[in-house]
Amino acid sequence: RNRYSYFTQAMQESAQKRLSLIKDLRVALVKNQFKVYYQPIIEISSGHVYKVEALLRWLHPELGMISPAEFIPLAEETRNIIEIGAWVRTESATWCKRWKDMCTRPFQVSINRSPVEFMDDGGLASITRFIEQITKLGLTGNNFVLEITEGMLLNLSASVGKELIALRDAGIQVALDDFGTGYSSLSYLNKLDIDYLKIDRSFVSNLATNADDLVLCVAIIGMAHKLGLMVIAEGVETSEQNELLKQAGCDYAQGYFYSRPAPPEEMETWMMACNSKTV
Repeated sequence: RNRYSYFTQAMQESAQKRLSLIKDLRVALVKNQFKVYYQPIIEISSGHVYKVEALLRWLHPELGMISPAEFIPLAEETRNIIEIGAWVRTESATWCKRWKDMCTRPFQVSINRSPVEFMDDGGLASITRFIEQITKLGLTGNNFVLEITEGMLLNLSASVGKELIALRDAGIQVALDDFGTGYSSLSYLNKLDIDYLKIDRSFVSNLATNADDLVLCVAIIGMAHKLGLMVIAEGVETSEQNELLKQAGCDYAQGYFYSRPAPPEEMETWMMACNSKTV
C-alpha cells in the first residue's frame, strides 16, 4: 500500500539465472565440473618460470565455461567455497609435486584463499590438513604461496591472525593480491610477514601511456624492495609493459603477454619449452 514496486523482465531473468547457478554450484564439485587451470608467473630477469598461479574454472555442462567473476561470489555467499577451496589445494599439490620433480629450481604454486575460508571456524584445521597432505607428497611449505586480498587486512581477527601464523610456521609464503586497490595499512606488510605484493592489473594496463601509473608502479616496487618483499605485476599484455617493469626492477610478471591460464597438461608443455630457452 502507498508504494511502488518496479518489475522488469531482465530483473526476473537475472534472478532466475542466479538461483539456477546456485543450485548447480552445489553439485558441480561432485560431478567433476570444476577444473584447475594454471597461469605462469615469469621471472622477468631470466624469462624463466618456476611459479604458477592456480585458477579455478567451472565448465558447466549446458552453459559452457562460466566466468569466475560470476560464480566465485556465489560460492562464497553459499559457503561452498570452503569445500571447493580444499579441492583446489589438493589438485594443486598433486601437480606441484610433479613439476617440482621436473625443475632444477624450487617450484611454487600460488593458491587464492577466500576471506570466507579465513573466517570459517575450521579454517585453521583446513590449513593443518593441507600441511599434512603436502608432507606426505614430499613437498614443503616453501612450494606454496597463499594469495589474500587487501580487504582481509581490514577485518583482521584473532582467528585470521592465528592462521597466518600457522602458514608462516609451515613455511608457506603469503602474497597480497591486487595491491593498490584497497585501503589496508602499510604497517600490516611488516606485521604479517607478507612475502609478495601483486600489483593490480589496473596499474599495469596503462603503463606505456599513463605517466602516473608508471610512477605508482615504480614507487610500489621500490617500497616493497625496501621492506624485503618481492613484486609480481599482474595483467602484463605487451612487450612494452614488460620492458618498463623490467627497467623498474619488478621481480615477476604474469599475464597474456606470456600465457593465458591453461589446463595443467598444456601448462607443463609450455613451461618446459619456456625454461629450455637460453637466458
